[in-house]
Amino acid sequence: MHIVDFVSGSVAGACGVTVGFPLDTVKVRIQTQKEFTGVYQCVLETISKEGVHGFFKGMSIPLTTVSLTSSVVFGTYRNCLQCMKQARGADWSPNTKLEIFLAGMVGGVAQISVMSPGDIVKVRLQCQTESAREGANKLRPKYRGPVHCLLSIVKEEGLKGLYRGALPLMLRDAPSYATYFLTYATVSEWMSGGSNKKLHWTGVMLAGGVAGMAGWFVGTPMDVIKARLQMDGVRGPKQYKGFFHCVVETARAEGAAVFFKSLGINCLRAFPVNMVVFSTYEVLTGFLRTGPESVDPPPVRLE
Repeated sequence: MHIVDFVSGSVAGACGVTVGFPLDTVKVRIQTQKEFTGVYQCVLETISKEGVHGFFKGMSIPLTTVSLTSSVVFGTYRNCLQCMKQARGADWSPNTKLEIFLAGMVGGVAQISVMSPGDIVKVRLQCQTESAREGANKLRPKYRGPVHCLLSIVKEEGLKGLYRGALPLMLRDAPSYATYFLTYATVSEWMSGGSNKKLHWTGVMLAGGVAGMAGWFVGTPMDVIKARLQMDGVRGPKQYKGFFHCVVETARAEGAAVFFKSLGINCLRAFPVNMVVFSTYEVLTGFLRTGPESVDPPPVRLE
């Protein structure tokens, strides 16, 4: 088992969260709250009402959980690739397109169980636009912080409340991570001219940025549904009976275009975040390999 990939993935995930969290907050607010009509308006409104702090609400738990989930994704992905090669008796041969796609999909599904609780806390806090500093006559924030939010969800909705939106989360991340890793491998192979030569760090960053954008292009529709289910009933009566009802009602009320409402900001955020994620992952993986693993396996590329 490649333990190094779990460690490198964890650190890379934490770095990615730090870089991308402000834009993630803007994205979630646009997806779930109709008073925010666009990126620029949302940014100005957040700054005027909440200050810069408003962009970082709910960051502490995702910083921990995303480190864990990123570790699971990268570790599962790399180990799945290795298992697939061993199964066909070709330990040192390049992985096929199908193997990369399937390994990415397995990695995406594997991290759902640890990601979902932290994700719903993140979304709830990001959408909490009320400020504790406002006067007594103003609406007060429902949650005092990440831990209070987590405990409140368990108290009001039970443990299953922490997994609200888990189905669209899985339907988002399975194809999204499959596309993500396949795109990274494809762009890396293209830039290296099909050779086994390692990419320069600038090439790794470019491939990571493009992969992140491709992954979000696939995942954005389910990301919208996930966020709406996670926020349903928090600010008033529940609107949706379940996953399929949410999809139908959202499309009926706002049209099919709503599923790509946040695609632009997702891509804007994904490029720098995944530049950092992949460059951090590749640098740490190379640095941490010792003993038998000091000889790097061939980079992931397509047959």
